[in-house]
Parts: sequence; structure tokens; C-alpha cells
Amino acid sequence: MSDVSCADELADTLKEEPAVVAAHYDAAAATLDIDYDANHLPAERAQKLARAVWQRMRARQTDSCGNQPNCEECTVSLQVAAATPSGYTIAQQGPRPGHIEHVTVGETHLPAWVVTIRDWLSTEHIEAILVGVTFITMIGGLLSENLLEAPTLTMVLFALSYAAGGYFGLRAGLETLMELKLDVVLLMVLAAVGAWIVGAPFEGALLLFLFSLSNVLQNYALDRTRTAIQSLVKLRPTEALVERDGETRTMHIEDVRVGDVIIVRPGDRIPMDGTVIEGETTVDQSAITGESVPVSKTVDQEVLAGTINKDGGIKVRVDRRAADSTLSRVIKLVEEARTEKAETQSFLDTFEEYYAWFVIALTVAVIAVPVYFFGEGFDAAFYRGMTVLVAASPCALIISTPAVILSAIGNGARRGILFKGGIYVEKAAGIKVVAIDKTGTLTYGKVHVTDIVPVDGVKREDMLVAAAAVESRSEHPLAQAIVQAAKQAGMQIPEATGFQSEAGRGVRATVGDRQVHIGSPRYFAQFAEHPLNETLHALQSEGKTVVMVAETRDGVTLELMGLIALADQLRDDVANILDAIRAQGVEQIVMLTGDNERVAHAIAEQAGVDAYFADLLPEDKVTRLKALREQYGTVAMVGDGVNDAPALAAADLGIAMGAAGTDVALETADVVLMADDLNKVPYVAALSRRTRRKLVVNLGFALTMIALMIGAIFFFELPLPLAVIGHEGGTVLVSLNGLTLLAFNYQRSS
Repeated sequence: MSDVSCADELADTLKEEPAVVAAHYDAAAATLDIDYDANHLPAERAQKLARAVWQRMRARQTDSCGNQPNCEECTVSLQVAAATPSGYTIAQQGPRPGHIEHVTVGETHLPAWVVTIRDWLSTEHIEAILVGVTFITMIGGLLSENLLEAPTLTMVLFALSYAAGGYFGLRAGLETLMELKLDVVLLMVLAAVGAWIVGAPFEGALLLFLFSLSNVLQNYALDRTRTAIQSLVKLRPTEALVERDGETRTMHIEDVRVGDVIIVRPGDRIPMDGTVIEGETTVDQSAITGESVPVSKTVDQEVLAGTINKDGGIKVRVDRRAADSTLSRVIKLVEEARTEKAETQSFLDTFEEYYAWFVIALTVAVIAVPVYFFGEGFDAAFYRGMTVLVAASPCALIISTPAVILSAIGNGARRGILFKGGIYVEKAAGIKVVAIDKTGTLTYGKVHVTDIVPVDGVKREDMLVAAAAVESRSEHPLAQAIVQAAKQAGMQIPEATGFQSEAGRGVRATVGDRQVHIGSPRYFAQFAEHPLNETLHALQSEGKTVVMVAETRDGVTLELMGLIALADQLRDDVANILDAIRAQGVEQIVMLTGDNERVAHAIAEQAGVDAYFADLLPEDKVTRLKALREQYGTVAMVGDGVNDAPALAAADLGIAMGAAGTDVALETADVVLMADDLNKVPYVAALSRRTRRKLVVNLGFALTMIALMIGAIFFFELPLPLAVIGHEGGTVLVSLNGLTLLAFNYQRSS
């Protein structure tokens, strides 16, 4: 896009669409932004515009940009009304306040009723209309042939039925044939023509009617799988209330800059990713992360675009541009996932062409062999051949996989689980080993106070308040955990003065009339032997960090108050979650951590993993994953997506957990769990296994139907109409069977 002529090529295409509001080419950024009025350019028309842009750019690349490395290939998304090349975007937007009256591209607008009719007559609606026309003319031809005995009217009605039922199929088949390829669509058209030749125009019309009807039903079924994905686009607000230059104004989100402050009222969708700088609220993040319970948000906490501010007004500092928001990236990831085919689908796509040629050869043999070698009449042999052509065509076989895979991707997207390709939906079903990072995955990743043990004569509350007062002056994670524990207990923390710190050892400060010391055991050498010595060692053996609290009132004598133990706590219900993962066929669950052996052992025992490996650097985790793969088979790595990126990339299946807003996770992992919820891991495995079962059922059913119908043709003289019903009925059934995955909801047993 650094070549201005490339932008000119796009601008020429966009001038054909009057609903385009504005187009701005930024030579410095090498981007072209196009705004259009969504009220006058619905999804169907936007898709056509995207196709036109793509075709012009491809032609431009081929004809003129061959020697210009900066003019890159354009890729087009047809599911969301947007085109996304390497360097520019076409963004669906509502009417843009302050800009809609300045229409720079296109001078005329059609009346609203004309636009409504034009948009309704999309390809999908035309197909449905033609199906109706096919049915009416087919029935009319049948009645004319049997009741009116009007040959001319009969042929005219059947001809109309053929034209309506075979238009799209013939066009698509010829386009494929021009590429020297053959597909099942052309087979259906040939079978219908053959039926007319042998004097069975009704059977041919019935074939085209059912074939067209099944296509409409398949498209409906697949469109249902897109609903979860397309609904993500509707979550994206188009405007934000911005504080800038001492004023509050409503601005289009594309005009909001990083660092701007936006105001979000209760009940509004948050328009941009950012950090709360004022106010408190709860936020419904279910659409992005799949969390069913609203999450509390206070100052310095992150909020995501598309989530709903429930009950408190807040001010948010914008951290990402609209195009870079988590929601925008999620939409992009899911759209890309739908274009990346599963292994089974890729195989069937390759298989289809060879199989189609095989069906043609089989049909010719079924016709020629009886005629030339057994003296059978041509009409009977040709009729049987057309029946074989219909029965053997693999429509149900080909549609069986995408119907299932797209439904699985849609199901996951609605629950905050993003599969970055159909291949990963299948792969998750074959996992033999799950390697899980400890910090932030098995555990919460934050230190908490686990034990407060005072010496005899010292009140537990008194010791915690004194420790919290001193630690309130420190930024250390252990100090903040102690302060948080006191606050959660409802304690009033007094002010500490004279705070002093000795790095790596401890801190001290004056609280009231005493000086309080807090530090590691080695900081208190004089307490080598004390009443809590055994307790200290017991807590340390559990992998906990222990600090000692002491006080002096005379400035000389140091008296021990007690111990405070801290640890990164295991997530709730981890043991049951790991059992649920094992129930999905996983043979080994392994914990990987950079922590020392003592801490790793303690957490591993509490969690109930099968094995653990401690003291690992990031590169060590990669080495360990390779060894696990050699020993057991397919390995999945579950991590938090930040420091686990190398391991996520090296695993057969990388699963990033709690990845909302995390760039590394969204880029590296194969499966992204937007919520910080370990329960999603067994859901991934269960959904994948159910998907695989659906694939097996669909493929088995499709192959069985083909075999049964071909057998019935040769042994029971199955008529063409029944072959048509069996063929098209099977196609619809596998589509609907795949669609049931949208309702899948795995509930693990407690």
C-alpha cells in the first residue's frame, strides 16, 4: 500500500458504491480506511464490495505490482462485512456524526424502499425463490403431463423447472470445469439432463429441486453456526464519550486516540480497551471471556471493549486503538479459524475431485457394459446409470465435515474459547498428555496469606495489624499480601513511621509506641530456637514462604510475636478439574514450573498431577515437552500466555488461559481461553471429542447411504426418484446433525 496507485485502484472500486461515506489514504502509515453507512449497505452488499476490492487488488498485483514488493496480496473475509488486506481495512460502521453529510464518494442515493428490495434480493434469497419456482413448475409439469395431456405445456413447465433449479449449480459447475476440475454440483446437473434424455423429465426436475432445497437448508444450517461469530461484531460500539482539551464530546471510536479518557455510564458497552482511572463498577465480560458472573473493576484494572458496564460510572484511559482492541482481534481470529480447514475436511476436499471423476467413470461403465456386452436397451441402461450417478455423488460426504467443524468453532466462541483453526478442533480430541504451567495456571499467580501463627500471649489480630502497618509502606508482593489480608479481615491499619528496609532480609518501622520488625528467619538470628520452630519448618516443607514478626518496646529487647506464612494458592477445585481432564482420555497430567523443588512438590501434591518438573527455564519447558511427546504422544500445553509462549508454540496444541487482552497469547496459542478459568480446559477436550464423534457418525452415515443405494440399484432396481430423495435427504441430515453441536454444553461431574 505504499504505492499510491494501489490506493487509487481501491478508490475506483469504492466509487461504485454510493453508501461509502469516506475514504482516507494515509501514505505515511500505508493504510486506507473506508467508512460506510451500515443503514444503506447491509452485510450482503458489503460482502460484494469486499469481493470487488479483492478482485481488483489481485488483478493489480498480477498486472502492475509484480515488481513492487510493498503492494501485498489482499485477503478478504466474507463472513463479517469487512475486507482485511495487509495494510488497510474496510470497517462496518453506523452513520458517522459530523461526517455523514460530507459524502465524497457517490452523489446519488436510491430511495429506501428500492434499497430494501435490492438488499433482500441477495444470492441467498434468490436461491430460495428459485427453489419455490422449481417446485411449482415441476408440479405443474407433472399435472400437465398426467391430467391435461398437453405435451407442449408440459415441456415448457419442466424446462422452467430445470432453468430455475439448475441455474446456480450449472454456473458453479462450469466455473469449476474451466479450471479443469470436477465437483459434485456438475454431477447433479448432468444427472438431471440425463433423466430428461431418457424421457424422465419429472425425475430430473425432482433432483434439481431437492438439490437446490438441500443447498438452501445447508446454507441455513451453516449460517446458524455463524451467528455466534457475527454477534461479536454487534458488540462493538461505534461511539465513545471522550474527555479531550477540557471538553466532553461524542466521537467515533476510530477517532479516539491511545491515552484519551472516555466516560462510560452504567448500562453502556465499553467502547475501547483501557484502564479504569476513576470510579468502581462491575462489568459483564461474558461476551468476550465466557464468564457467567460480572467482575468487579476498580482503579488500575483493565476493561475490554464490547463488555457491559453494569452499575457504576467510570472513567477509562484508552490503551489500544479500536482496530487493536481485544474484541477486534477476537473477531479476526475466529474469522481466520473458519478459513483454516480441519484435517478431515482438507482430505475430503482433495478426495472430492478424484471421486467425482470416479463417479463419472462408473456411470459410463454402468451404461456401456450392459449395452455392448449383454445387449440391454440403451434407455434402461442409461436410466440406471443416471440413478448411479445420483446415488454415488458424495454431497453428504463433502458437507459432513464443515457442518460439524464450524458448529464447534461457533460453540466455543460463545463460551470464550477461540479455536484458531478447524485443525485444532480435531487435534484436541487426541491429546495424550496435558502439561500445565504452575504459576497463574494451576495457581492464581498471586501470593496470599495462608497461616497466621502468634506465640502464646499475643493476639492474632494484634500481630496482623502491626505487620500490615509496617508492610503498607512496602511495594513487595509479600508485603501487599499481608496488607490485603488485614483489609479483608476488616481491620483498621494504623500509620507506621520511620520505615527502613534491608534488601532481601526484612523491614522495620514504628507503630504506636513500639518498633515492629518483619523479615525472613535469617533476619532474626537470635531466634534460632523459639517456641514456633517446629511450626516454621512444617510450613516451609509445604512450600510456603514464612516471615517472622517481632517487636521491641524499649529499643533493645526483641520479642517474637509470631509467624505469617504466604503462598501462591492453588485454584479452587483443581483436583476435580484435573480428574475431568483425565476423563477425556488424557493419560498424563504434568506440571511444569520454574519454582524450586520444595514449592513444586507441595503444589503438585495438592493438585494431584501425575508428575512435575521444577527449576525449569522457558527453554527447558520446550525440551521437556519434546520428551513427553516421544514417550506418550500428542501433547497439549496450558499456560498463561506470557512467559509460556515458547512452550505454547512447541506443543502439539497450545492452550492459553486467561488471555483476554494478552497479545502474546492471542498470537502464539492454538486455542485461546479468554477467561481466567481452568474449567475451560476439560470443556475444550470434551467439545473436541464430541466433534470427532459427530464427524465419524456423519462420514459413516454418508458412506453407508451411498453403499446401500448403489446396492439397491443393482439388486432391487431402485428408481431414480428414491435415489434422489436418499441422496439429498442424507445431505440435509448430516448438516442438521452437525448443527446440533451449537447446543453442546459439557458439564463435568463434581
